[in-house]
Amino acid sequence: MNNKIAIRKCKTYDLKEVYELISEIYRITDGPDVKGKKVLLKPNILTDDDPVKCISTHPVVVEAMIRFLQSEGAIVMVGDSPAVHSQKFRGEKSGIFSVCEKTGVQWIDFMSNPVEKSLRKGKIRIASVVDHADLIISLPKFKNHELVYFTGAIKNTLGLVPGFSKAKQHALHQDRSKFGEFLVDLNEAVTPDYFLMDGIMGMEGPGPGRGFPVEIGLLFGSTNPLILDMTASRIAGYEPLLVPTSRTAFFRKNWLKSEDDIIYDGPVISSIVKQGFTKIPVSTTNNIALKFILKRIGFLKKLERRPVFIHGNCTGCQKCVNICPVQAILPLSTNKTHILLTDSKCIRCFCCSEVCMDNAVEIRRKVFGV
Repeated sequence: MNNKIAIRKCKTYDLKEVYELISEIYRITDGPDVKGKKVLLKPNILTDDDPVKCISTHPVVVEAMIRFLQSEGAIVMVGDSPAVHSQKFRGEKSGIFSVCEKTGVQWIDFMSNPVEKSLRKGKIRIASVVDHADLIISLPKFKNHELVYFTGAIKNTLGLVPGFSKAKQHALHQDRSKFGEFLVDLNEAVTPDYFLMDGIMGMEGPGPGRGFPVEIGLLFGSTNPLILDMTASRIAGYEPLLVPTSRTAFFRKNWLKSEDDIIYDGPVISSIVKQGFTKIPVSTTNNIALKFILKRIGFLKKLERRPVFIHGNCTGCQKCVNICPVQAILPLSTNKTHILLTDSKCIRCFCCSEVCMDNAVEIRRKVFGV
């Protein structure tokens, strides 16, 4: 890992242009030698859906990276585990599995025989392929995230945790700061060797699944996940150290001692900040007493941003019910499209919003009487 990051402008998903830019970025940032190595490519597939929705890493970026790695002599594998992982998931709607077929690389099922890894606190089961790959290359997407504000390189590693095991971590780490610490713990235990962020098109608004596509026009590359996340979140208009994952990683000083140590290659940052990018409202309160009161007084807790269910949009898929780590969500027995939230149980992890593709869950302050 080094302190280099490179950014290049890229407006369209043209395979030839993306390939050339990835090659340039990788070499400028001293990406690891892949010749003869088994390389796991880990895109971001929150849910398997059309690439135009910007929910997942675009298949052109995946293909360009595969072809670059193959040209360097790598043996490439691709895999991910979405929030709701069905048996034999293969990333078909996202176009990523078809890229695997076209390029002759193996798709890896992360649900097959997961292995246990030790974290700073406790243990976690992750995809067994990490023990067989020589290198891991992560392909995060430039997106908002309701819980940690901005999802990037550090957050993308969570996809190595298969299926509903991811949601269980929210029950163990019940606020954004603690969840951010867990994500950094996970990355310290299993650190990908390179990160290439798809920021050609990104997602603003209520990400990571229900936001709105927006042109960012950039590709990012680094061996250092913290530097990549701090830089990308700044371009989105966030103060980087308000992003829980970046704040935790920065103050641990394992990956970066000072912002002055960043070696940057690319356009002047101020010239590529995305003006008008719709951000997640950032909570800046560190008042412990106020947090205590909000958690324990139901009337005040309603002032927090929370899941609000839009019953008219609900299709009854019950993904929100299945993913809730604390069983705070239940369908009404007489009407499967009428979802009930037990507000006192809700830990505000927003997993229900992540997996709902029907716009039936909004994260907002509930209007009294609604």
